[in-house]
Amino acid sequence: MQFKHPELLYALFLLLIPIIVHLFHLRKFKKVAFTNVAFLKEATIQTRKSSQIKKWLILCTRLLLLTALILAFAQPFISKSKAFKIEKETVIYLDNSFSMQAKGERGILLKRAIQDLISNIPNEETITLVTNNSIFKNTTINAIKNDLLKLDYASNKLTSQTALLRSKTFFSNKKGSLKNLIFISDFQLDETNFTPTADSLTNLSLVKLKAVNNNNIAIDSAYVSETSPTSIELNVILKNSGIAVENLPVSLFNGENLIAKTAVDINKQVVTTFSLPTNQVINGKITIDDTSLQFDNTLYFNINAISKINVLSINATDDSFLKHIYTEKEFNYSAIPENQLNYNLIDNQHLIILNEIDNIPIALTSALKQYTLQGGALIIIPSKTINISSYNRLLTNYRAGFRDLMSFEKRITTINYAHPLYNSGVFEKQVKNFQYPKVNSFYELNSNNSSSVLQFEDGKPFLSQNKYVYLFTSALNKDNSNFKNSPLIVPTLYNIAKQSFKIPELYYTIGKENTYDIETLMQQDAVLSLSKNTVNIIPKQQYFNNKVVVSTSEEPSISGIYAVMNKNEVIKNISYNYSKHESNLAYRNITESKNITVSNSITKVFDAIKSDTKVNALWKWFVIFALALLIIEMLILKFFK
Repeated sequence: MQFKHPELLYALFLLLIPIIVHLFHLRKFKKVAFTNVAFLKEATIQTRKSSQIKKWLILCTRLLLLTALILAFAQPFISKSKAFKIEKETVIYLDNSFSMQAKGERGILLKRAIQDLISNIPNEETITLVTNNSIFKNTTINAIKNDLLKLDYASNKLTSQTALLRSKTFFSNKKGSLKNLIFISDFQLDETNFTPTADSLTNLSLVKLKAVNNNNIAIDSAYVSETSPTSIELNVILKNSGIAVENLPVSLFNGENLIAKTAVDINKQVVTTFSLPTNQVINGKITIDDTSLQFDNTLYFNINAISKINVLSINATDDSFLKHIYTEKEFNYSAIPENQLNYNLIDNQHLIILNEIDNIPIALTSALKQYTLQGGALIIIPSKTINISSYNRLLTNYRAGFRDLMSFEKRITTINYAHPLYNSGVFEKQVKNFQYPKVNSFYELNSNNSSSVLQFEDGKPFLSQNKYVYLFTSALNKDNSNFKNSPLIVPTLYNIAKQSFKIPELYYTIGKENTYDIETLMQQDAVLSLSKNTVNIIPKQQYFNNKVVVSTSEEPSISGIYAVMNKNEVIKNISYNYSKHESNLAYRNITESKNITVSNSITKVFDAIKSDTKVNALWKWFVIFALALLIIEMLILKFFK
């Protein structure tokens, strides 16, 4: 038994006072002469004994009465465990990912969980509440009630294991405290293993909220499958994680205008196609009617005005192979003899090619150095008769340099499949044996501080990269190499050009590292912004002579079509969509273990925690006992003779 106010127990010493008074309260009897003393002797003795018993009973009753009152004021209590003696810390993880849009037996999982938390957490209890995108540290439920009611779904979902580890970091380092971690989620399957652990002073409660319906249809992706002079074929992929559905409506909007509609039958996956006019700017939105998760019922995309990549080739030899690669449809290709170069053209280019010129003038070296510093891409193809010192004057800026020309045959046998030029679907699989291109002569490099793209059979580079500079170590003319006839030349040179100016894609996925280029002229200290209704974001950006490189990841966090703004001017529209990883409603099986409990109810978890630390107050019983003693004393005084 414990006491809420143990200091009041010192009042028990006051019980000595009635004991002392009783012991020293001696009555003196006066002798009275009486004729028949013998007859009354026995009655006198009996009367004295009865009087003494009555006094002792009254003394004990009063002592017990006072003791009961003192104990009642000290407020005694008992508990079934010792947890109430220990300092407690409570951390709650609330999963607010899109999968929590699913409906449970009592409504939408996230909204129901918020209501249960508000109802079950004591108003005065200090808690820390963690979500996928918010932290409410050392607060009370009253302080964050409005924030919880406004809590929206997060696009940046944490894996279950990451969320668990993150939640544990909010506990203090105090060894004597009792730590309660309440983990509320639907435990949707993700790419990581979930291995919950808890020590003797950490009670982990896993609350698995269950959806009543695991059926869900999602717009998975969209892509342009074919382009003709008059139309663009847009393929839309839909995926189903539940039972088959017939006649599912699929609508296509341009802005707010419905421009096409179809219906599909879907079992697991289906592809439907829309035909769009060429040379028309489209702010597209594809929608479906599905009653399950809502975040994946819409996909935004943009078809902007055509942007072409500027390519300049400074030639000392035939450039017909470049003309076949850099076609008019996608590129503004210019070819100029080395002795007719207009240096004013350099700053306007996205890619410059030195096509087997023998000598690089000092003025061109300086111009190219400045050009690459501003983010311009450069391809260097040497001739067999170069002025090595003039080349090395340029290559020194990129930690490279040529040595002597080696005149013997070598095969190009190694492809760096992980290189950005080749890792985006260029090859269906890694090819071990193919008809290797070869060269009859090549230059050795002074050092190899660059990333190898293609290598000779001895591991030395044929094509290497240093930031925006791509360096061939051999001439590509037909007398020296058959690389022009190799299947490798088209994806290599084409992708170098495409990466020199990253035209915005059809759409981007929120949460991924996205980078694209915007062609615009900027004033000093000006910045581009992404704007949608009331949302205005300034993304990470880097300004070069003729473009701005924009990088985004977690922001924007809301899907939609954003206008790229230069002050009040709309330059281009960019679409962002949520990742579709949560569209598949498949869940983990969670099992209990030591110090880990599993429940499907938030209320049950909090009831169990309260029960473990519940105290039974006893002061009422002591008050009742005091009243009973008071009644007993009154009965003794009245009826005991």
